[in-house]
Amino acid sequence: MLVHVAAVTILVNIAVIELDSFYSHSSRKVLDVNSVAESPLHRVFVYGTLKRGEPNHGLIKDAANGYAKFLGLGRTTVPYPLVIATKYNIPFLLKKPNVGNYVLGEIYDMDSNMLARLDELEEHPKFYERTEEKVLLAPESALKPEKTFEEVSESTRAWIYFLPKYRSSLLDGPMYESYNNNGSHGLKYCEKYVRDPSYDHRKDVQ
Repeated sequence: MLVHVAAVTILVNIAVIELDSFYSHSSRKVLDVNSVAESPLHRVFVYGTLKRGEPNHGLIKDAANGYAKFLGLGRTTVPYPLVIATKYNIPFLLKKPNVGNYVLGEIYDMDSNMLARLDELEEHPKFYERTEEKVLLAPESALKPEKTFEEVSESTRAWIYFLPKYRSSLLDGPMYESYNNNGSHGLKYCEKYVRDPSYDHRKDVQ
């Protein structure tokens, strides 16, 4: 009889421990969901190395940097000069409206943590400057050869990283509609971790 009571007591204790563990884990899940829900989302238009398939896209994919969701393809509503410059072949969107092309890119919603990582990469506001602009957003599946971008897109506002101060000579070179690191231009991007720390590439463009 004593053995039976002891066995029942052990089973009850195990059940209590498991229930406590379950509810503790569930409460942590609720807290995680709430923290994401309470975090403000920021809409961002990327046009260069942060796009899918480009050298810095891993930053957006890495959940350790924060939350990001791909919404679709984007296009500026105003032409801008998209150029590739410095010996590191960095793509720059110059803050010179109505010059160049309507620029194609991608649009993401992201939380403040991810936005902070992008600011760090782009050296905002000391080098690049992030400003909110009107852009067009189109679901990737909606793009068809017989349809124009305007026909399948909607207007939205998104942050864009511009180079606000630049040498006028940058306007004399090629201007691109869409950036591709493996494009026919042959200008392969040099990632930050392999750059010469003694060389200031900013002086090449400003």
